[in-house]
Amino acid sequence: MSTTELLARGSRSLAAGGDDDERDPTPPRRRARRGRAGTIVIGALLGVGALATAFPFLWMVFASVKPRSESVAYPPQLLPKQPTFEYFVQLFTELDFGRYLLNTLIIVVICMLGLLLMAAAGYGFAKFTFRGRDALFFLVLVTMMIPGQVTMIPSYLILNGMKLTNTLVGIALPMLVSGFAVFLLRQFMATIPTEIVEAARMDGAGEWRIFFRIILPMSGPILAVQVVLTFIAGWNSFLWPLIIANDQNLYTLSVGLSLLNQQIATNPSLQMAASTLMVVPILIVFVIFQRYVVQGFALSGLK
Repeated sequence: MSTTELLARGSRSLAAGGDDDERDPTPPRRRARRGRAGTIVIGALLGVGALATAFPFLWMVFASVKPRSESVAYPPQLLPKQPTFEYFVQLFTELDFGRYLLNTLIIVVICMLGLLLMAAAGYGFAKFTFRGRDALFFLVLVTMMIPGQVTMIPSYLILNGMKLTNTLVGIALPMLVSGFAVFLLRQFMATIPTEIVEAARMDGAGEWRIFFRIILPMSGPILAVQVVLTFIAGWNSFLWPLIIANDQNLYTLSVGLSLLNQQIATNPSLQMAASTLMVVPILIVFVIFQRYVVQGFALSGLK
């Protein structure tokens, strides 16, 4: 069979296939309908799952503004009939939650200062070459494998020797740096082109100027991740403040909520108000930074 005949047969086959597609437009439409139906089913399942996940949170928020008579009523109802904020007022006027909130905020601010230290360490591991760098970074990774409960007694003895027990600085100091944060920042900063740093050095910029004017602005996504993680760690601190602080005036919100559950066990609305005060700020911070959190994890190479 000649080449001309083969080309002619191929042309006829293509023309026949094109005619079939033109004569029968139904299969693409059916595929589109099936795709839309599948999308609707998946969306409905995800919506049901999201609602089931959010239901306890919604119950907590609505229960915090219920009068006590409604919170203990049977059968229980989700929405309050006569909403009130009296229990939030009671937390700050009678139960000293204002002091607990202030202590927690101070601890969070001190922990945020550690971000600069961890960012500088990540920059050093990512962009500097020095003797023992890999060994030091390995030690940082090893600290991630040690449970925090193991280091509590040595940390307490060290801080006790420094006369920092029963102080907010002593509560915040062990949370100032984190091996995971150094690792995360190092992974991200390693993706920053070294040529940019070298060009800045050739222009006469010092290392600290490069760090503050180039590295930190380019590390915005991963710093946002660390802001969220640091805020959560400081805001939810419970066991360490309970160990190192004997003065109730130094307790955090988590410790105050625990004391509330022990002291007042017959007022669910008051307990839900305290729980809402604990949870809502974390959700607000996460909603503000969620876009950067996803972007930061993606760019740092973590799954």
